Amino acid sequence: MLIGSHACPGVRRFAGALLAAALTLATTTLATTTLATTTLATTTLATTTLAAVAARAEEVVLRVGDQKGGNRSLLESAGSAKDLPYRIEWSEFPAAAPILEALNAGALDVGYTGDLSFLTVVAAGAPIKAIGGTKSDPRTQAILVRADSPIRSAADLKGKRLAGTRGGWGQFLISATLEKAGIAPSEATFAPLNPVDAKVALMAGSVDAWAVWEPYVSFATLRDKARPIADGAGLTPTITFIVASDSAIATKRAALQDFLSRLDRARLWSLDHLDAYARNTAALTRLPEDVLRAAYTAQRTRPIALDDGVVTEVQEASDRATRYGILSRTLDVGRAVDRSFTAAASN
Repeated sequence: MLIGSHACPGVRRFAGALLAAALTLATTTLATTTLATTTLATTTLATTTLAAVAARAEEVVLRVGDQKGGNRSLLESAGSAKDLPYRIEWSEFPAAAPILEALNAGALDVGYTGDLSFLTVVAAGAPIKAIGGTKSDPRTQAILVRADSPIRSAADLKGKRLAGTRGGWGQFLISATLEKAGIAPSEATFAPLNPVDAKVALMAGSVDAWAVWEPYVSFATLRDKARPIADGAGLTPTITFIVASDSAIATKRAALQDFLSRLDRARLWSLDHLDAYARNTAALTRLPEDVLRAAYTAQRTRPIALDDGVVTEVQEASDRATRYGILSRTLDVGRAVDRSFTAAASN
């Protein structure tokens, strides 16, 4: 009942109670909605974070040892380094010896090295295996002399000072060349030097000849006018092994298999694209493009399967290296090679 413009007290109390109830309901609904939204957001964030953590935990990292202008350049040139199902951590080394040291110490998963350097480390008990490889023209291992040297053939090496890498292709090629020429090891002096120091020594006249491989051969002949007086034809397998640690073989097999397959495909690509390969390597390393092109053309490096033929060839070289005193003991090359990767690639 209205009296003028004012409601009676009962009506006012009822209206107030109704308004309070409405406000309480609205507040409760808003709070519930906000809590639900916050909970959903928190749950989503937590799920996303856990998924990211799990993904990182499951990510395989392949620690790869490379030499200047080596397999990294090959993969990038061929476009084979894209869409990797794992992550590569590249480490660059000046030569094979420190790669093998890093593999032996567990600091790398995979790298590459010449056959004799590999066998030298295996003979010392390193926990590594060859899982793949390539073969190059053996003439791309050579003994070089200065342009003005009186040395004209291997027969002239008697009494001379000869530089090369200890325990690798350099020392082996020197020993095999002297043997072929009928020169006793005691009738020449071996100077164990890495390629950089050996080249300086040759140009300075501190050594008379230098045993080395590509691209050092092409660089020395094109830039320094050095002359080859002997090469590895009929003396050395000239095989480069892809080498992995036993630990990586046990825990990262799928990544190693994929990496090896990509390298093989890239190597086959390079045989028909030497100019592009040399151009990319030159940009990456600052080495002269013409030197790299000459080296790649001479090498004609191709992937190989680690089959009975390869094992037999390397075994013969290993036995000779033991006889030369390069290897500390006789090796069973078959035990140093893991052929399961070759078998998997052929299936």
